[in-house]
This record gives sequence, structure tokens and C-alpha cells, in this order.
Amino acid sequence: MPPTPPPMPPSLPHPLRTRAFRLLFIGRSLSLLGDAMIPAALALAVYLATGSTADLALVLGCSIVPKLLLLPVGGVIGDRLNARTVALTTDLVRCATQLFVGVELLGGEPRLWQIALAEALGGAASAFAMPVTAPLLTGTVEEENRRRANALIGVVASAARVGGPALAGVLILTAGPGWAFVLDSASFAVSAALLSAIRVRHVPLPRSSLAADLKEGWSEVRSRDWYWTSLFAHSAWNGAAAVLMTLGPAVAFEQFDGKAFWVVFLQTGAVGLLLGSLAAGRARPKRPILVANLSLATYALPLTLLALSAPAPLAIAAYGIAMAGLGFLSPVWETAVQSAVPAHALARVTSYDWLLSLAAMPVGYALAPLAADAWGTATPLLVAAAVVGGACLATAAVPGVRRFGRAPAAAKAEADADAFTEAAV
Repeated sequence: MPPTPPPMPPSLPHPLRTRAFRLLFIGRSLSLLGDAMIPAALALAVYLATGSTADLALVLGCSIVPKLLLLPVGGVIGDRLNARTVALTTDLVRCATQLFVGVELLGGEPRLWQIALAEALGGAASAFAMPVTAPLLTGTVEEENRRRANALIGVVASAARVGGPALAGVLILTAGPGWAFVLDSASFAVSAALLSAIRVRHVPLPRSSLAADLKEGWSEVRSRDWYWTSLFAHSAWNGAAAVLMTLGPAVAFEQFDGKAFWVVFLQTGAVGLLLGSLAAGRARPKRPILVANLSLATYALPLTLLALSAPAPLAIAAYGIAMAGLGFLSPVWETAVQSAVPAHALARVTSYDWLLSLAAMPVGYALAPLAADAWGTATPLLVAAAVVGGACLATAAVPGVRRFGRAPAAAKAEADADAFTEAAV
């Protein structure tokens, strides 16, 4: 008589059936959509009010500089306090700052220094909000379901990047840019209300000094070769993206059909981002970090094709593929980090991820036009392609990247092989 097969494990309920995550997901979705409207509305509002690109750069700088300076501190606070408390507080601060900017714009005579101050306060709040995104999810979703939960949020983020600018355009043309800020403020208010109705699990951090907490967080980063090497690859991607966003419009007008090409190019990328996020919800790669980093290397394709004046359909398709790689990476990476990093250090580790990623973008924005003036647009595009492609592909040589996600026996065998090779050399 054949042996009786073991019973099949019960299927996991969908993350949205969990009340805490459902409320978190709704609030997060609304705030992502609201935030996606702001770049277009802010650029137009400041330029119409002042007629100066320098003033716009000042406002944008006021937003990003406090964020960069405070991100590590935000990581410490995110580990010391309950993620719900931090997120609720920052939602209320950003609700107030965005409402203030909206009222200023609707009043008809906006004052630049007040808008800049409000954006600086909002940027500072973001420095504390961004590191607690991961603890919020791990505190509301069980580990077995986090991949699906991260993929859901990735899909919403991708859809917001498609629909947010379009909604902002409608508001700007019909009611004025101020209403985009009012709507964003409302999204933060709803998010705060939903957060107040849920509980988030929290692993308290032992009391110590700020310097000790920062050092411990950096030690958690350094102890994982798959993590810190991937951070450099992701930082290279952000720098390359800044180069493309800076030089792309010039290439569109010099080589292609101007506005039409650039709009189709960006929208194809947004669709690719959405498809990549959807794929991440279904895929179960055996080596998730390796596959995700290799998918990110595809960003070298559109950079190279634009530099070489390739046919427009080819460049557009390449950008869609590259952004699909980003859409795939985000949920896979976040799930991997949430599973491997101790809960008491998750916010600090995440803050270093954000810090390196965001810091690379101003570098790309600053260097791209200087290099283009000196050597033409093709050179910085090709250099950016080489940097991002090389950095992402190079992570395949890192033992931790290759082993992450492997079965314990296979990972041990590969580690032994690496040790034998190193000893032989």
C-alpha cells in the first residue's frame, strides 16, 4: 500500500484580508498618488510665480538637503519608537506643509521664502517617514506574505507614477497648481487617520546614545556583503537616472520628434515599471538579489541607444524594459531586506539605503550638463551606461549576492568552494 502523502499546507490569506495591512495599504496608496502630482505642480507654480529656474532649484534644494542630512537620524528614531507613531507624526507634518503651500498658491501672491521653508519642513519629515516604511510592513504582515504585500505596494507606486502627473495636469489646467497641494495634504490626512486605527508590532531598541545607534546600524550594513555592494549598484542606477532625466529632453529635441518622443518615452517607462512590479508579485527566483540586480543592469540599454542615436522605437522599448527591471527589483529587494535584517535595526539599515540612493541623484544632475557642454550629450550618456551596467553586473561576483536565497546546503557548498578557491590562490 503506497504511503499516504503529507497534507498540503493551507494557502496563505491575501495580505489585503488583514485589516491592519488593508488600512495601511489604502493610506499608502493615497499618499503615493498625492506625492506623484507634486513635482509637476511645484515646478509650474514656482516658475509662474518667479519666472526663474534658479528659484525653482532653490525650492527643490530646500526639500532634498534636510532629507539627506536627517535620514540617518530618522533611521534611529524609526528603530527607537513604534513605526506607527513616527509615520503618524510625519503624515500630520506633511499634511500641514502641503496645505500651507496650497493656500499660498491659491491666494494669488505666493511668497517664495515661505514655500521654500514649507518644503524644507516637509523634506525633514520625509527623512523620518522613509525609514519606517519597512517596519510598518513587517509590523502588520507576517513574513510568509511580505513578498505579495511589497508587490502590491510596488504596483500602486508604479500606477501612481502613471496617473499622478496626469491628474496633476488636469488640476493645473482647470483649477491651478495650488489644488494639487491641497489634494496631497488631504491624502496625508487620510493616511494619518487610517494609521491611528491600526496597531503595528514593534521590537524596542535598547537605550543608548545616538552615535552608538548610528554605529550599530552601519555595522548591520557592513556585515552583509550582499547588502552594501548592492547599495553601490543602486546608487549608480540613481545617478544614471539623473543623467538621463537631465539630458533626455535635449536628445529628444535634437534627434527625435521633441515633445511627442519624450512623452511616449516616459509613459512607456511607467508602463514597464508597472509590469515589472506585477511580475515581482508572482516570481519566486532562487537567487532574488542576484536576479534583481541583473534586471537593474538593463538601464544601460536606453542610455546607450540614446547616445548612439538609435531608432526611436528601439530606444523607447529599451526604456520600457529598463523600468520593468526597476519595478521587479523594488518588491524583491524590500522583501529580502525585511527577511534578513533584524527588526530592531530595520529602519536604520533602510535609512542608509535611501541616503546613498538620494545622494547620487544631485551628483548626476550637476555633472551631466557640465559633461555635455564639454564633450556633447553622447559622452555622459555612455559613461552613465558603463557605470550602471558595470556596477550592477559586478554584484554577481559577490558571494553573498549569489548565495542569498539558496537552500542552506547549497549555500554552504558554494561557500566552501569559494573558501577553497581563495586558499588555492
